[in-house]
Amino acid sequence: MTKFADIKGFAFDLDGVITDTAKFHTIAWRHLAEQLQVTWTPELQESLKGIDRMGSLEMILQAGGKENAYTQAEKEGFAAWKNEHYVELIADLTPDDILPGIAAFIQELNDKGYRASVASASKNAPFILDRLGLTDSFVGIVDPATLHAGKPDPEIFVRAAEILNLPPDQVIGLEDAAAGIASINGAGEVSLGIGDAPVLAAADLNFASTAEVTLANIAAKLD
Repeated sequence: MTKFADIKGFAFDLDGVITDTAKFHTIAWRHLAEQLQVTWTPELQESLKGIDRMGSLEMILQAGGKENAYTQAEKEGFAAWKNEHYVELIADLTPDDILPGIAAFIQELNDKGYRASVASASKNAPFILDRLGLTDSFVGIVDPATLHAGKPDPEIFVRAAEILNLPPDQVIGLEDAAAGIASINGAGEVSLGIGDAPVLAAADLNFASTAEVTLANIAAKLD
């Protein structure tokens, strides 16, 4: 296994790792599902974590047996409506909405010379980071519009390492979703899961909450 001394960079998921915008995604997707007369369930909500916009829409339609009921143009219209609703909800984000411990952890990375990037399926990641005051803390953000496949495909975390100009085995990826952990593992990076250990069982490292994520605690688990 990779040693802590080998690590030079970190690739962050956004929702559930840096800030909790998942609740706003849930509100927006649920409103859309209700309009489409698809029953919203906890299982459907959990399945959307870490999945890109069109992928999430397809899962909602499949859950309602409506995957073939609409044209591609109609689906794109539904996704655009959801995003507009979501952007309205996140417009009031501030640095106070950064999850516990994460602002200090990012500052620690910057102070100690580690490189950091963002690997989020959200096309709104630049806007969200700006609202949180974190844009300058990252080398760059993967543009999900340029990807051929979403999580759990490893492409997004491969690109996140390329942004850092680092080989994958020198990068730790941080995720709160099983699809994201699969993406990190597929990219050949060290996977750090934040949240329920059984759900994130495939992660190389696990912390119950963001408040536990520090360089010292990561080093203790790797070495």
